[in-house]
Amino acid sequence: MRTIIKNGTLVNPMGESGRLDVAICDGVIEAVAENICPKEGDRVIDAEGKLVFPGFVDMHCHLRDPGLEYKEDLYSGTRSAVMGGFTSVACMPNTDPVLDQPGLIRDLIARNRELGYAKVYPIASVTKGQKGKEITEFGMLKESGAAAFSDDGRPVMSSLVMKNALNYAKNFDALIIAHEEDLELLDDGVMNKGESSMICGLKGIPSSAEEVMIIRDIILARELGAKVHIAHVSTELGVELVRFGKSIGANVTAETCPQYFSLTDKLLMDYDTNAKINPPLRSEKDVAAIIEGLKDGTLDAIVTDHAPHHVDDKAVEFGLAMNGMSGFETALPLIQKNLVEAGHLSWDDVVTAMSVKPAELLKAEAGVVKEGASADVVVYDPAYTWVVTPQRLYTKGKNTPLMGWELQGRVAYAFTDGKLNVEEYEVAR
Repeated sequence: MRTIIKNGTLVNPMGESGRLDVAICDGVIEAVAENICPKEGDRVIDAEGKLVFPGFVDMHCHLRDPGLEYKEDLYSGTRSAVMGGFTSVACMPNTDPVLDQPGLIRDLIARNRELGYAKVYPIASVTKGQKGKEITEFGMLKESGAAAFSDDGRPVMSSLVMKNALNYAKNFDALIIAHEEDLELLDDGVMNKGESSMICGLKGIPSSAEEVMIIRDIILARELGAKVHIAHVSTELGVELVRFGKSIGANVTAETCPQYFSLTDKLLMDYDTNAKINPPLRSEKDVAAIIEGLKDGTLDAIVTDHAPHHVDDKAVEFGLAMNGMSGFETALPLIQKNLVEAGHLSWDDVVTAMSVKPAELLKAEAGVVKEGASADVVVYDPAYTWVVTPQRLYTKGKNTPLMGWELQGRVAYAFTDGKLNVEEYEVAR
C-alpha cells in the first residue's frame, strides 16, 4: 500500500525541509514534495500540526537479549523503541552470554528480523566476557554485523588493555564506545556526591570517577590516532574535557542522555530506586553544562541508555538496587521541554543529534528523508499530553522516576522500512 503523509512539517537537516508531503511505497521513500496527490487505494495520514522526522537512531540502549529476557527482549524492546520514535537502535553487549562471539551477533540480527519493530545494530564487547583482560576478535565480530564495540556496564579499567583495543580497532575502522568509570574512585558510592547525598545519608560517587577515565581515553586516542566515543557524559568537567580533546585534535565524539539535562540528584531525596542510574543523576550545574555542550556541539549525540529492569531489581534497599532507568518512550517529551521549548536547541539540532550523527557514527543507513531512502519516518505530535503509567509503556521495564508525570509530546505514527509500526499514538499490530 502506498502511504502519503500530508500537511506536516518535515524536519530533515540532510534533505528538504518544511511544509512537504512524504510518499512511502514498497519500503522506501517514493517522493518528498508539496501537495502530493493521493491515488485510489492510498492511505493518507493527516499530519496537520505535527512534525515529521527521519527515524531516530539510538546508539546506546540495553535490550537484555539474550539471557535476561525477564527484563526486556527484542520484541518488547523494539516495540518500546518505535513508540519513542527510534526506528534503529544499537544494543549494548552486557547480556548473558556477553555479545563477544560472531555467532551471537548473527543470531541476534536474525531473530530481530522475525521479532523486531526497529532495526537492531548489535554492539560487541571490547573484551571477552567484559572481564577487561583479553580483547575480542574485532574483525570477525564486525564482519558478523557488530556496529561498534563497548564494555558498557563496566569500564575497561586497564589503561594498557584500552590502549591496545584502540590501536587494534584502527585496523578495522571500528568504533569503541567507552564507559567511563574508575571503579576504585567509585568506592561503593550509590549516588552523586554532593549536598543531596549528604542530606540523604548515602555514600556519594565523585564526578572524578567519570572524568579521570574520560581524559585517559582522550589522551590514548590522540596518541594513537584512534577514534573513541565517550558514553553518557554527565558532569560539567566531563563536557569540558571532551571540548578540550577536540581542541587538541583527538578523534573524540561524545553522547549524553535526556536524564542528564532534565533531572538532578534532588530526585533521589525520597530514595526512589528508579532514579538510581549509572552515571548517577548530577547537580544543577552539571545539567547546565550538559545543555551548553549540546548547544556548542561538544556533545555530538543524544541517546537514551534505555536500561529496563524487572520490578524485583528495584524493589530493594537503595544500595542493593540495580542501576538504570527505562528511557525510550519518555526521551522526546523531555527533549521537547528541556531543550526545544527552553530555547536551547532547534528541532533541526535535535534530529542531527538523534539521527544524523548516530547514523554517521554507526555507519547506518538512516538520518534522512529523501527519495529512494529506506522509509524510516516518524510523525510526532508536540501538543499531545499523556501520563506515564505502567500501562502506557510498552517496555517490560517500568523502572522510570517519571512514573505518574504528565508529559507533552508523543509519537503518533512511525514507519520502519515502510512498515507502519505506530498508529494513532499506539504501537500497531
